[in-house]
This record gives sequence, C-alpha cells and structure tokens, in this order.
Amino acid sequence: MTKKLFLIISIIVLAFVQTIAQSKTGTSVGAFLSIEPSARIAAMGNAGATLYTEPQSVYYNPASIGFQRGNAVQFTHSQWIADIAYEYGVLAIEVENVGNFYATMTSLNSGEIAVRTVDQPLGTGERYTVSDVAVGLGVGRQISDRFSVGIQVNYIQETIWHSTLSAFSLSIGTIYRLSPDGFHLGASISNFGTRGKYDGRDLRVLYDQNVAKYGDNGQLPAQLFTNDFPLPVMFRVGVGMPVQFDDAHKLTLAVDAFHPSDNTESMSIGAEYLFQRFLALRVGYQNLFLEDSEIGLTLGAGIEYELSGYIFNFDYGWADHGRLKESHRITVGISL
Repeated sequence: MTKKLFLIISIIVLAFVQTIAQSKTGTSVGAFLSIEPSARIAAMGNAGATLYTEPQSVYYNPASIGFQRGNAVQFTHSQWIADIAYEYGVLAIEVENVGNFYATMTSLNSGEIAVRTVDQPLGTGERYTVSDVAVGLGVGRQISDRFSVGIQVNYIQETIWHSTLSAFSLSIGTIYRLSPDGFHLGASISNFGTRGKYDGRDLRVLYDQNVAKYGDNGQLPAQLFTNDFPLPVMFRVGVGMPVQFDDAHKLTLAVDAFHPSDNTESMSIGAEYLFQRFLALRVGYQNLFLEDSEIGLTLGAGIEYELSGYIFNFDYGWADHGRLKESHRITVGISL
C-alpha cells in the first residue's frame, strides 16, 4: 500500500513539475472560443462565473440560464484585434416546469487577405479568408431557489482558405447562491471535447521524391497530413456579491479564477454600479498573475429601459490589450 501511494504521489509531482517547466501556449486550436462576448461582463474584467442577469452569461457559465425568466435575445459585435470581426448571439426560451433552453452562435472573420509567396512577396493576386464558426445548444434549470445547473453542446468549425477543421465540445456549470442578495458561488468547465485536425484541397501538393535525381517524375500528386490538437478547455470558479443599498443603488462585485488548458492560471476582478435599474457603470481588471499578459484594465457602461412590456439593453465594454491596443464590444438585447 505504501509503495502504491508513493508511486501515485511521484507521478503527480512529476506531472506538476512538467506543467511548470513547459509552456502550454499555442497548444490548442479554436482560439476564438476564448474570446469573451458580453460587453457587460467584459467591462467587469470577464469575471462572469457567478453572473446571470443576461443571456450571454451562458458563455461563462451555462448554469446562469437557470435563474433567468422569460424569453430573450442578445447580440454582440466586436471589432477585434487587427480589424477582425467577432459576432456572438444568444436566443433563450423559457419552458415552464422544464427549464430554460438556448441556442448560441459565434462567428469570427478575418476579411480578405492577400496570398503571398516567397517568389511573389507582393502578392499573387489571389485572396483568402480565415473564418471560425461555433454553434451551441444548451439547457439550464433552477433546481432550488439557491442552486442552478446547466449544460451546452457545441459544434466548432475553423476554415483557412480551402481547408477546414471541425470538433465537438461540451460545457457544464453550476451556480449556488446563499440568497438572492448574498454570496454567489459559481463553477464551470468550457470546451471539453474532441480534438481537431485540418483537411482540404490546400493540403494537396506536388511532390518530388528525390530532388537530387534527374529524369524522374518530380510532379507526383501527394497530400500533407496535419496533427490533431485539443480545444482550449477553460475551468472557471468564481465568487460574487451583490450589495443592494436601497431601491435606487446596487453594487455587484465579482472575482473569478481561471485554469486554462493552454495557458497559465490567472484571476479577474470586476464591479458594477447600477442606478435606478437604468444606468450601469462598470470597471474591472482581467487576468491578474497571467504570465506575459498584455491585457488588464476594463471599463464600460450600459443602459436598460422598459417599453410596452419589453426590456431593452445596450452595453459597451472597453478592454486594454497593451501593445495590441484595445478592443471594443457592443451588446444589444431585448427580453420579455
């Protein structure tokens, strides 16, 4: 028994040491899945594991949909780094006595890029694009007045010119609140799924089996094979604390810890001040303690108003990306 215990401990220690000594950056595909969509939560440092007052919170924790009431739709647009266009949408529908169902769609598009080669560095005249799409279906249910669970399945596809990669993933989460106005605890795991590898006509090439030999066929049709890589799995755990001063003033605090499969651990903090359930001001700091981080301060604001039984939301989020400058998110939504 002692030898078995010693062996297990040794394996764990060796695995831990290897994790520390070796960087995991760039070891996964589907990096667009790590872009947080919500302008509201992005302005709060992306500390969203315990937040649940909008449909897009399902990105951070699928259990958040269990605490929501009614039907809603929400859409985010972001002019991402290097003028890359990012879109994210959610449609949520409440089914009485069953739970809340929702569908998500994520899109990332680089726009047209000139094809350049060693022989033609100024361009061949051809253009190509890089695009990513993810479609998800999920359900969440409030088990009790304190506890909610949720699950989401996703189909992911990446396309580079004429080559594509596809994979499936699963996201699950839970939220526990001591009371509606007390401490909230949340945990989720995102993008746990299959590995993906590229395939397509861009991998078909002409091959010369022996470049030093003359007279043979140097234009043999061949195909390149790529390795398969995992998706960027993210484990989140968070603590939230809403503070209701009176009917007009509310403060929400949130702290999240992150354990990604393709980077080092980090923490994010955020705060939101809500006045008259109409105007919200937000601030945060994301990825504290992340090695070689280029991101930090986040800011944002939002408004909410009711008209003819419909609730309209408009949110803006700004994030500092250091040498990569900044990103901007705009989220609009309607619920009833």
